[in-house]
Amino acid sequence: MGDSEVDYLVVGAGAMGLAFADTLVAETGASVAIVDRHDRPGGHWQLAYPFCRLHQPSAGYGVNSLPLGSDRIDRSGTNAGLYELAGVDEIRAYYEQVMTHTLLPTGRVDHHRRTEYLGDGRCRSLVTGEEYRISARVRTVDATYQRVSVPAMRAPGYEVAPGVTCVPPNALVSLPVPPDRFTVVGGGKTAMDACLWLLEHGTDPDRITWIVPNDAWLYDRALVQPGPRFAEHVTTVMTGQLRAVMEADSVEDLFDRLEACGRLVRLDPSVRPTRFRCATVSRAELDRLRRIRHVVRLGRVRSIGADAIVLDDGLLPTTPGTVHVDCTADGLAPRPAVPVFQGDHITLQAVRTCQQVFSAALIAHVEAAYDGDDQKNRLCEPIPHPYHDVDLLHTLLADLRNGRRWAEDAELDAWLAGSRLDFLRRVGTPLPTEPAARAEATALLRTALDAAALRVGRLLGGDAPPGDPARDPRARETASGPA
Repeated sequence: MGDSEVDYLVVGAGAMGLAFADTLVAETGASVAIVDRHDRPGGHWQLAYPFCRLHQPSAGYGVNSLPLGSDRIDRSGTNAGLYELAGVDEIRAYYEQVMTHTLLPTGRVDHHRRTEYLGDGRCRSLVTGEEYRISARVRTVDATYQRVSVPAMRAPGYEVAPGVTCVPPNALVSLPVPPDRFTVVGGGKTAMDACLWLLEHGTDPDRITWIVPNDAWLYDRALVQPGPRFAEHVTTVMTGQLRAVMEADSVEDLFDRLEACGRLVRLDPSVRPTRFRCATVSRAELDRLRRIRHVVRLGRVRSIGADAIVLDDGLLPTTPGTVHVDCTADGLAPRPAVPVFQGDHITLQAVRTCQQVFSAALIAHVEAAYDGDDQKNRLCEPIPHPYHDVDLLHTLLADLRNGRRWAEDAELDAWLAGSRLDFLRRVGTPLPTEPAARAEATALLRTALDAAALRVGRLLGGDAPPGDPARDPRARETASGPA
């Protein structure tokens, strides 16, 4: 391959790496090398289960320069009446198109497929074993810091006895014979997808055991729908959310009010969630999931044997004819926040809660349009992925801080107005277009949001934010960019 030199070395050709590269290449004359272990772009999507779909509208995913999907409203299935959710095959094809028809034709982008990044610019081909160096004149961009994990990428985090069938959800589509039962392990969105797939294919709900270590608060997907068709409903609920924040007298009371106004939903109304991971569901999906009656809440699985599953708080019988579906990969595990811009490195992280591709594109624009790491970091405060229920409030505060800074910067506000990935600006009732009326409405909105931020801060008291090692031992590993 030979040594080479570029302006930017991007480590990772997943969703964030490509969103960053797309914006950087569009807005500058920089040369970019993208290094990735996979043979095709798209990162974890190359290993996702075949029935995986986005959980938010396609309109807000991908890269800024190329729309994903056709802004179609689904007419059937559990997403009927809402904007389309791209499936895994569509997403893989989309990212191949981004690479081959948008980035590479510029002549300023090189894609190093099946290549391992060893640190300090050193690379090794996973095909030939050849080692070479790519020197970055400006910065090295770590697009892997979030460490996205899907079940097919690793073995279960518990012991599985010989002879026990324990598979990732990918294997459901190719089981050779129908099993006696299915036991789905995990309480997150992957587990929900697996349960919904089984139900969609006619599995009797009573043949499904669902192990849910921790229940999570969920978003109603109808509230992240852009455009005028949904504006009145979204605005009504968001107004209810603001009222809930201002009137709640405790964190628990706030969650009750957010559920009452429709902002949050939960799987079982009798079980108090302790987690929040940004997962969205449609009401139809929620109704279908509630048909599964054998939901086990005995903590995490420790081991699966031939006739019993050992959990934190008890035993659960199983059988040799049961297929156990492992859905416990953490997706976006808690990671400590680090400065996005640090000398010759950029570490891609979310700067809006659970909006990773938007965040990567915004970081690229800030890199291209602003001077000095201090100024850039002020505009790009990282927001660790939420884990505990109270993290919803911490991330809300961080979103309000970042949003206020962006709105006060005329250049960045104008960029956001033209950004395809900032689809949340198209959610709810739009601001007036007439300048004086728009300024008045904006001022009133900022006053309300500032009051809400103050109120949330008081409710939280001294509770540590997500990613703080003091509150979450899972985030205690040392934070670092590419070696």
